[in-house]
Amino acid sequence: MAEISRLVLTVTGSDRPGLTAALSQAILDAGGNWQAGHLSRLGGLYVGSVLVELAPEQLAQFEQAVRAIDAHGLTVTTQPAGDDPGTGSGALVFELVGQDRPGIIREVTAILSGLGANIESLTSGEEVGAHGGERLFRAKVSVTLPADVSPEEAQEALEAISSEIMVDFSFG
Repeated sequence: MAEISRLVLTVTGSDRPGLTAALSQAILDAGGNWQAGHLSRLGGLYVGSVLVELAPEQLAQFEQAVRAIDAHGLTVTTQPAGDDPGTGSGALVFELVGQDRPGIIREVTAILSGLGANIESLTSGEEVGAHGGERLFRAKVSVTLPADVSPEEAQEALEAISSEIMVDFSFG
């Protein structure tokens, strides 16, 4: 079986229609496979990351193709992907919502770090509340817990700070 390389492609820069289509075409043209990714418009910029699988001999062609997509304003980098260790006692997925204020993510990630949890994904944003038009902060977080921490213990630790940071957690 032929050797396969996995790499993480990151992009940041000027946003315009067609960038995701151009990235996916560059991956396909190099004989690669788009395994996973997260792309979005953030602060008026196009930002994201994609996990790509391709033959090592196609790497130079691939890097040249993605850099040519937008030579004016799009920064593209690639880095070899690491191994996914997959160790731990399980996963915990939760959402939080509360009035927006500085420090919410710092408080939540401090608890997670203290537990030895690894954040697998974190998506957050602001929205206008239905009642009164206040700014709400919402986040969805997925973590892998170490073998000695149960999902229930992590949930209790997070719920213990909910009134302090004025957010509601929902676990799923």
